[in-house]
Amino acid sequence: MKSGVKKPTWVVDKERGERREARETVWLFGLHAVRDALVNPKREKLRLVLTKNAFDKLEEAVAASGLEPEVVEPRHFDVPIDEGSVHQGAAVEVKPLNWGKFADVCAAGEGLPLVVLLDRVTDPHNVGAILRSAEVFGARAVIAPKHHSAPETGALAKTASGALERQPYLKVTNLSEAMEELKAMGYVLIGLDGEAPLTLSEAVVAADKRPIGLVLGAEGPGLREKTRETCDHLARIPFAGAFGSLNVSNAAAVSLYAATRS
Repeated sequence: MKSGVKKPTWVVDKERGERREARETVWLFGLHAVRDALVNPKREKLRLVLTKNAFDKLEEAVAASGLEPEVVEPRHFDVPIDEGSVHQGAAVEVKPLNWGKFADVCAAGEGLPLVVLLDRVTDPHNVGAILRSAEVFGARAVIAPKHHSAPETGALAKTASGALERQPYLKVTNLSEAMEELKAMGYVLIGLDGEAPLTLSEAVVAADKRPIGLVLGAEGPGLREKTRETCDHLARIPFAGAFGSLNVSNAAAVSLYAATRS
């Protein structure tokens, strides 16, 4: 671009976003989450703070990480995490994981041809539980929009119980566009809707052994209209009782089980 020519606003915003992401760091806490981060070669680790008790429990993982820990007294355990967080005397500052390109992971990544898409699911505990279920059932990725979704945080990592280090959690700019891209790859997209005429098992059968994308919305509002329109099928989880319901993380686990049975 010639000197003196003003860049378009969208280019400036994109460059600012990229610089902001490059500076971003996350504090993970809790023995399990910290151990898994320390032994993950894909995770860029910056700072490790431990009490003596936590260091004794994590000594092998600390040695494997090559990171020099700051061993402190419990009363001096001062790291920027939410007050009241159960840190168990262990916290590590890291860079968010880079799982690679969306298309590469979804088309030919590890795991089954099965992905979970989250439409404005913002609770980190729900997303952590969904990542854990996705890993258990061998899903290829969990996908969410960059905005209006749960960021990679210590609370999410603790709930995920290590799955955050192993289960791709992909952020996309536009969820509907990502859904269209998945459909072009051959995925059948099944949106969860309690009022849908099809049951989940019927929708899975209708997918006819093609790759499946399970689409779940936030509790309460559910799927946005554009998201619903982009799904191939809407399906419900049948309940025995008249007022049965599941939260989004439980619904994800049931849906993953149903999808893998095919």
